Amino acid sequence: MKTEDIKALLPYADPFLFVDEILHIDENRVKGTYTFNAESGFYKGHFKGNPVTPGVLLIEAMAQIGLVCLGIYILNKNFNKKYTIALTSTECDFIKPVYPGEKVTVVSEKMYFRFGKLKCKTIMTNEAGEEVCRGTIAGMIT
Repeated sequence: MKTEDIKALLPYADPFLFVDEILHIDENRVKGTYTFNAESGFYKGHFKGNPVTPGVLLIEAMAQIGLVCLGIYILNKNFNKKYTIALTSTECDFIKPVYPGEKVTVVSEKMYFRFGKLKCKTIMTNEAGEEVCRGTIAGMIT
């Protein structure tokens, strides 16, 4: 599957789509990027005079690239049906801020996929290659 094929199957649209490109994907790993739009309205109030990307949106980008895209790839490759994955749990550590206009890269490795549940170890880095957050993310087939 190509990036555009996977993106077309995502249950998201702008302004809540946090996937620009998939650089690599196979049954065990995905690597993708997203650039946070500096004009997004949430930056006006988070934080006043010193905007940073809210952690919940960092998790969302990690989940969309690292869980949902990988899940769509696995499910459609193995079962040839239009399934998707919905987020069920996260445990993330935030290390550095992500600023407006910053491009991030998400790398996610499958920990397991069984009984309809996918769990992944996920890392987000900035353009300098510095880790900005990491964690485990899980979801179920929908």
